[in-house]
Amino acid sequence: MSQRTNHRTLYLVLISLLLFVGIVIFSVLFLIPKGKEYRTLRLESKKEQQLIAQAQERYDQVKEKHKKLKGENAHTLQAFRTPFDLVKFTKNNQQDFQDLYLTEIKMAEHNGSFKVYEVNATTKIASPQIFYQFLEKINKSDWVIGVDFPINFERDGDKIKSSFTMKVHSNTI
Repeated sequence: MSQRTNHRTLYLVLISLLLFVGIVIFSVLFLIPKGKEYRTLRLESKKEQQLIAQAQERYDQVKEKHKKLKGENAHTLQAFRTPFDLVKFTKNNQQDFQDLYLTEIKMAEHNGSFKVYEVNATTKIASPQIFYQFLEKINKSDWVIGVDFPINFERDGDKIKSSFTMKVHSNTI
């Protein structure tokens, strides 16, 4: 029985030694290189996650700024979408002036997706104050209109004749 026990012990020691050598070889050939690769990839992943977090933060800031600007400039954005109506413009501003004549000169230029029209206007007003009120009214109108200089004022009896050029931006889409 003692010889049998020695054989069993010898087999057990040999099998244990083979398992130990197998585990060491497996560790050296597979686990250690993969562990180094894992650490490298983990560091790269952390760097990329930091970049993503920074980009997300910047995106959120820009989105919030865009939302704020869109809210502040909603009237202007709507004015760009509204096509210019010469008859409606004349009708809305006729009560401020004795005579209001608008003549479309030509399409001046294309500015991206917008057409820019030059409109020549001649008016007869009682005082320059009415003209300044007209300019304020243009700023709050449904269209994007720019009044170009020079603005000519001439005395015509008890009235003032004014002549100026406006540029009307109209969306072509």
